[in-house]
Amino acid sequence: MTSDASRRLRADAARNSERILRAARQVWAAHGPDAPLEEIARHAGVGIATLYRRFPDKTGLVRAALDQCFTEEIAPAIERALNDDDPRRGLVTVLEATLAMAAREHNALAAARNSGAMTAEAGRPIFESLTLLTSRAQEAGLIRADLVPDDMPRIIVMLIGVVWTMDPRHEGWRRYLTLILDALSPDAATPLPPAAPLLPLQKPPTWRF
Repeated sequence: MTSDASRRLRADAARNSERILRAARQVWAAHGPDAPLEEIARHAGVGIATLYRRFPDKTGLVRAALDQCFTEEIAPAIERALNDDDPRRGLVTVLEATLAMAAREHNALAAARNSGAMTAEAGRPIFESLTLLTSRAQEAGLIRADLVPDDMPRIIVMLIGVVWTMDPRHEGWRRYLTLILDALSPDAATPLPPAAPLLPLQKPPTWRF
């Protein structure tokens, strides 16, 4: 087989993978996290055998779809935030990007939760950027000084939990982000009780109203 033919095959495989991941996100958004893989393959315009060659199980498919979301939406926001001269504004940039993605990809996150693909490692870049930006903002006097590094991972998980209680098509999370940002302000901040140790990431609850 010629090198040109090999490159074409690799390019075709990469395009198929991208189509499958985008189709998965669209199908989950439209039909829920339990949509069959056959529907995802049909939406991507590939056979189910092609889907299984690229992603042998649903866990791998979900993890790759979330990686695609992170690369396209969260990573650029983190880069902008870390290069922002205003660390508080940078903190808001990462929080908004993460919550917007969590709302838009609500069913993909549910699929990740159901399949076991949601791990602490997946959120590590977000947690690390929030911790660094919070530290910078504290040094600048823009965020209350009594926050500890474990606080921001808990706060973002708490805010993402809000998304599970509302219609993800709306930006209702902005109300609670505003409340949290006010609470992070150093102005008239009430002293905080001691922080408890951080436990491994748990599955979000299923809220019913």
